[in-house]
Amino acid sequence: MHILLFILLLLAMAAVVYVLVRGVMAMASGRDLTGEESQKWMQRRVLFQAVAIIIVILILVVAGASSGQ
Repeated sequence: MHILLFILLLLAMAAVVYVLVRGVMAMASGRDLTGEESQKWMQRRVLFQAVAIIIVILILVVAGASSGQ
Protein backbone atom coordinates (compact mmCIF):
# COMPACT_ATOMS: atom_id res chain seq x y z
CA MET A 1 0.00 0.00 0.00
CA HIS A 2 2.84 2.35 0.88
CA ILE A 3 4.57 1.77 -2.43
CA LEU A 4 1.38 2.35 -4.42
CA LEU A 5 0.70 5.63 -2.61
CA PHE A 6 4.32 6.72 -3.08
CA ILE A 7 4.14 6.02 -6.82
CA LEU A 8 0.85 7.93 -7.04
CA LEU A 9 2.44 10.82 -5.17
CA LEU A 10 5.36 10.91 -7.60
CA LEU A 11 2.95 10.91 -10.55
CA ALA A 12 0.91 13.73 -9.01
CA MET A 13 4.05 15.79 -8.36
CA ALA A 14 5.23 15.20 -11.93
CA ALA A 15 1.83 16.32 -13.20
CA VAL A 16 2.10 19.52 -11.12
CA VAL A 17 5.52 20.29 -12.58
CA TYR A 18 4.35 19.55 -16.13
CA VAL A 19 1.27 21.75 -15.83
CA LEU A 20 3.30 24.52 -14.18
CA VAL A 21 5.86 24.52 -16.99
CA ARG A 22 3.15 24.45 -19.68
CA GLY A 23 1.36 27.34 -17.97
CA VAL A 24 4.51 29.43 -17.80
CA MET A 25 5.24 28.67 -21.44
CA ALA A 26 1.68 29.68 -22.38
CA MET A 27 2.07 32.99 -20.56
CA ALA A 28 5.51 33.63 -22.03
CA SER A 29 4.37 32.99 -25.59
CA GLY A 30 2.21 36.11 -25.58
CA ARG A 31 -0.51 34.51 -27.72
CA ASP A 32 -3.05 34.42 -24.88
CA LEU A 33 -4.17 38.03 -24.72
CA THR A 34 -7.30 37.41 -22.63
CA GLY A 35 -5.60 35.14 -20.08
CA GLU A 36 -8.12 32.33 -20.48
CA GLU A 37 -5.52 29.73 -21.37
CA SER A 38 -3.35 30.77 -18.43
CA GLN A 39 -6.35 30.47 -16.11
CA LYS A 40 -7.02 26.92 -17.35
CA TRP A 41 -3.42 25.91 -16.69
CA MET A 42 -3.59 27.49 -13.22
CA GLN A 43 -6.78 25.58 -12.42
CA ARG A 44 -5.20 22.32 -13.54
CA ARG A 45 -2.15 23.02 -11.40
CA VAL A 46 -4.28 23.68 -8.33
CA LEU A 47 -6.22 20.46 -9.00
CA PHE A 48 -3.05 18.36 -9.23
CA GLN A 49 -1.65 20.03 -6.11
CA ALA A 50 -4.83 19.13 -4.23
CA VAL A 51 -4.51 15.53 -5.40
CA ALA A 52 -0.89 15.44 -4.23
CA ILE A 53 -1.85 16.82 -0.81
CA ILE A 54 -4.61 14.23 -0.43
CA ILE A 55 -2.13 11.47 -1.28
CA VAL A 56 0.31 12.82 1.33
CA ILE A 57 -2.50 12.76 3.91
CA LEU A 58 -3.32 9.17 2.95
CA ILE A 59 0.34 8.19 3.32
CA LEU A 60 0.43 9.74 6.79
CA VAL A 61 -2.81 8.00 7.81
CA VAL A 62 -1.59 4.62 6.57
CA ALA A 63 1.79 5.11 8.26
CA GLY A 64 0.10 6.10 11.53
CA ALA A 65 -2.26 3.15 11.38
CA SER A 66 0.52 0.66 10.68
CA SER A 67 2.74 1.99 13.50
CA GLY A 68 -0.13 1.82 16.00
CA GLN A 69 -0.61 -1.95 15.61
